[in-house]
Amino acid sequence: MSGFSKRVGDFLRAEWGGVILDVWDGLGLADQKPRVTPKAILQFIHTIPLTLTALALTAGFQAVQQQSWGAGFVSDIGVVRSTLPFWQALLRTPLSLFVPALDLPVWGALLQLVVVFGIAEVTVGRLRTLAVAYAATLAGTSYARYALAVGPHGFLSLPTDVVTGRDTGPSAAVAAVAMYVALRYRAWLTASAVAVFVVGEAVLFPNLAGYEHCAGLAAALIMCWAERRAEARHRSGAPPSRS
Repeated sequence: MSGFSKRVGDFLRAEWGGVILDVWDGLGLADQKPRVTPKAILQFIHTIPLTLTALALTAGFQAVQQQSWGAGFVSDIGVVRSTLPFWQALLRTPLSLFVPALDLPVWGALLQLVVVFGIAEVTVGRLRTLAVAYAATLAGTSYARYALAVGPHGFLSLPTDVVTGRDTGPSAAVAAVAMYVALRYRAWLTASAVAVFVVGEAVLFPNLAGYEHCAGLAAALIMCWAERRAEARHRSGAPPSRS
């Protein structure tokens, strides 16, 4: 049993050790014991403002859209549909990421945000986290427009009433950010698990959210590939390609 435990420990260190150490260091806990003090709370807020803002916006939109007076307001500023003019969808996209789905428990979205966004913000930085999140959201929105354009019998399409539905929530962004962090840290099993779960869900339960999650993963993969290419060129000193 001790040999098995050692192998498990070695695997966990290889898969997540770098992430855990960087999160611990990023939160300022590497050289001190965790303590709940005003200074520690301020340090925590200063470290993950993007994650905390995302949590506040998601919880706030959920509370407002549950009210009779607030449902229309949230819809007007943050709900995207493939039938909207593209310019209008783009204007709503920044907030649509934080408008939770009506048919899912909001605590699930909040838990995903605090874990995945929190880890990403500390390890790869808030700008990269935000860039991947919005790239995934735009990829998902673009898929819905593609499906509407090609019709229900097109390649990788869905019924029209499905692709014209409400298109909001952080789940596609969360999946993409999780994939991005896993690839950056070469946590191959974690990246594979995310991909299998997302693609498997889309195959077994085909719906707009599942297909948009796949589009989000594709966006994360492309961003990682582009960054690796740029980093390799920088290390080799080769000029950027003009092709």
